Amino acid sequence: MKALVVFYSTYGHVYQMAEAVAEGVRAVNGAEVILRRVPETLPIEVLKQMGALEAQKRFAHIPVCAVQELAGADAVIFGTPTRFGNMCGQMRQFLDATGELWAKGALVGKVGSVFTSSATQHGGQESTILTFHVTLLHHGFILVGLPYTFQGQMTIDEISGGSPYGASTIAGGDGSRMPSENELAAARFQGKHVAAIASKLSS
Repeated sequence: MKALVVFYSTYGHVYQMAEAVAEGVRAVNGAEVILRRVPETLPIEVLKQMGALEAQKRFAHIPVCAVQELAGADAVIFGTPTRFGNMCGQMRQFLDATGELWAKGALVGKVGSVFTSSATQHGGQESTILTFHVTLLHHGFILVGLPYTFQGQMTIDEISGGSPYGASTIAGGDGSRMPSENELAAARFQGKHVAAIASKLSS
């Protein structure tokens, strides 16, 4: 079983979650995981002004995803920051280039899952994942979220991301907050859960 983790990260929050998701996938016997990032669409000058260029150097070694790679995976787990309650433009542009795969039905029956990051606690994490699901359903993906068997999403001891729709993290208004251990645990759980289901379907 091969899982593809495809993400976009501005300051590294989604990248950290993607690494945790990949760790979860690897915990499943016989599961292979490949980490990919979607192409950047912002000019370097804009990234510099945003203070994102330095942060992105931490994951510049991750290869950029080719659309055709999606067809070779049994499961695809997507990670995107939240932009006004939706996926970021970079991820939208990547998905908008998958028309040929859609026309061929190349992704029908594959397992799809989503995780995200937002600046604030109620910054649209759930709507980002749910609206992302719409695109995956058009492609015929079988959707998998983060079940309540992950007890960490029941916590009231700390502010934490995570919902039945998928793992998430809260970056804070200035972006200084990195994923907590509970949020990373949710990402690992989701990766393992997706891989286990995809393994059963592909056997």
